[in-house]
Amino acid sequence: MDVQFVEADDGRWEEYGALARRAYGQPVPDITRLGPHADRRVAVRGGRVVAGGMGLLVPQWFGGRPVPAASMGCGCVAPEERGGRLAARLVQERVRVLQEKGAVLATLWTASNGYVRRLGWEAPAQVFSWTVPTAALQQAAADTMKITHGDTAQLGQVRDRLAGRWNGPWQRPAWWGSWQQEAHPDLATYAFAEHGREPSGVLSVATERTPGGRQLVVHDFWAADGPAADAMLAFLGRHHGRVPTVMFERTGLPPGSLLHQRLSSVGTATARSWHPWMLRVLDPARAVELRGWPGHLDDELVLDLADPDGAGFSRHTLSIGAGRARLTPGGVRGRSADVTLTGGQFALWYAGGYRSPAAAALAGLHGESSVLARLLAATADREPWLADYF
Repeated sequence: MDVQFVEADDGRWEEYGALARRAYGQPVPDITRLGPHADRRVAVRGGRVVAGGMGLLVPQWFGGRPVPAASMGCGCVAPEERGGRLAARLVQERVRVLQEKGAVLATLWTASNGYVRRLGWEAPAQVFSWTVPTAALQQAAADTMKITHGDTAQLGQVRDRLAGRWNGPWQRPAWWGSWQQEAHPDLATYAFAEHGREPSGVLSVATERTPGGRQLVVHDFWAADGPAADAMLAFLGRHHGRVPTVMFERTGLPPGSLLHQRLSSVGTATARSWHPWMLRVLDPARAVELRGWPGHLDDELVLDLADPDGAGFSRHTLSIGAGRARLTPGGVRGRSADVTLTGGQFALWYAGGYRSPAAAALAGLHGESSVLARLLAATADREPWLADYF
């Protein structure tokens, strides 16, 4: 009996919640919490829900502009139904619906990296959580910051402004705050500002029980500059008499060496790797048009891009100028392709995941080093970071 893919009503979604609990081996609260804000899809065989998942239409920042994206979450297949490519069929159906609603990108978190790579996704960055002794964050930060407790609409604007400095963060929807507060009832948000000035840092923390007692968990760490970051880390360090450790969640710290540079002693941080966030470009031409680009660039590159079905490659011309770009079918007469990109490589490049021509060459991009440098210069001005886990 074949499978039908349908939008889930409340009854089907409740049935799917029970299935997900059995498939994951634990409750999945976000199925209920995020359901009202999501496109809910299930696979039904013989009147019974056998798989499902949700999709959230949430813009993501790339190049300083929000790009319509489908964030895929809470998907699973009943254990007895696995092995028949049902997951791939369901993912394609979930993506198709959100693409019809305007999404040009699709993002997900998954432990099945190889599986979704075959479907066109790629991981723009490694993802870690970091745990450090609270005392290691004690430092002599200048006491010029005013610290204010409580989230406000103004802080949402601060987060959006800082999120635009990276490739990947959500342009957080109106329901984001209530969702996080429900998931973490003791979540507390603090604003950091120079006296008499607008906030330049936003920190959100909660506490959780550990075998040794309790620890602080950092969910948000948005800092406009070094002084703001120093003040925020020093604030965490002041908790050393009450909690022995601070954990920066898998999304709770920007990439780079910020933490290591600020630790008072070397070797105190413990890293735990997590499965990465994966990106897929659903509509390359539209995604290029909507993204932001460095204003100083004026370039033209001929690219061979993998076809959506993976059967071959098609030639396109990438034209960049005045902070805008276009990707048009066809090449330049008498000129061969400068670079050939698979769907995953295009997604990685789009997110700024290639940090140097040498790194791109090791990852499988073929081309002259000078040409790769030109290609990477278009997107590597911002690092990839998805600051929200869903």
